[in-house]
Amino acid sequence: MDTSPPDAQAQPSIQAVEHELLGGDRRYTRTQVAERAGVDAELASTLWRALGFPDVSEEEVAFTDRDVEALQTVRSLVNSGVLDEEAQLSVTRAMGQSLSRLAEWQVATITDALGRSESDRTGPLTDQDAVVVARELVPVMEGLIGYVWRRHLAATAGRVLGGGDVVARSMAVGFADLVGFTSLTRHVSEDELATLVDRFEGVSADTIAELGGRVVKTVGDEVMFTADDPAQGAEIAVALSERIGHDETLPDLRVGVACGTVLSRLGDVYGEPVNIASRLTSAARPGSVLVDRELAGVLEDDGRWRLRRVPPRPVRGYALLQAFRLRRVDDPEGAAEH
Repeated sequence: MDTSPPDAQAQPSIQAVEHELLGGDRRYTRTQVAERAGVDAELASTLWRALGFPDVSEEEVAFTDRDVEALQTVRSLVNSGVLDEEAQLSVTRAMGQSLSRLAEWQVATITDALGRSESDRTGPLTDQDAVVVARELVPVMEGLIGYVWRRHLAATAGRVLGGGDVVARSMAVGFADLVGFTSLTRHVSEDELATLVDRFEGVSADTIAELGGRVVKTVGDEVMFTADDPAQGAEIAVALSERIGHDETLPDLRVGVACGTVLSRLGDVYGEPVNIASRLTSAARPGSVLVDRELAGVLEDDGRWRLRRVPPRPVRGYALLQAFRLRRVDDPEGAAEH
């Protein structure tokens, strides 16, 4: 008779699923995988950490044949001159951060789906069930990830090749932040919080993409976006505020947008407009959009918008920050302010 706890009986074998996901068994130590790939052991460890994985001991058998292939591929890019040593590490780190989040989301989604289907099962999830799911999922997701990557690569190449400077260029940068999110987390369940965050990210991503912008990153209750055209940035900001404001399942939004030259690097953006947009967001009232002086100057002759100067205020890093509240010209509340 099996006397192991019920949870242990129901838990699929990690090794069985891992074998399917990794494409083979763990066969090599960190020294062995570096030797087989023909790279320095210290470099192999550095790239492993850059991917977001913790160090492993010298004796631990942790690596597969696909790890060998990946190391060889990265080094071939350096040897051929496509990447230099610094870019090699930066690209590896960026890929690790992006795909780690994607993997977390995918596993959580699949786990939820399997949990909902348990009522249709005659028994607990078995090793074979989990392996079948992994076997069916991996090639589908690999193909889909490759397709999405190619589409984004083409879109980015089009912007860069058609717009000049690869590194520094002028654009609108915005932040949109849910009001009272920290307090809200204390009063809702984990499932309700997950639903709220998913809803916010979904509405934000759809709105930004629809209006020609790009999501730079999301951090729980905040999304950062860019738009090559300042007028697009203004439209995105107001549309986000409107759509989130009309969604009864979400708190109000506050948005800050600034315009100027920023540095684009590995999918992120840096520079003065980024700092200003962040400060404007913190200063904005619930349900409002604040823009900086530069963006206000671009929009002042655009008949679609109303701009109202708000009193300069000290914020972190700035003695006084000049801001303007942005509304549509046909917004009744905006008209009342004039």
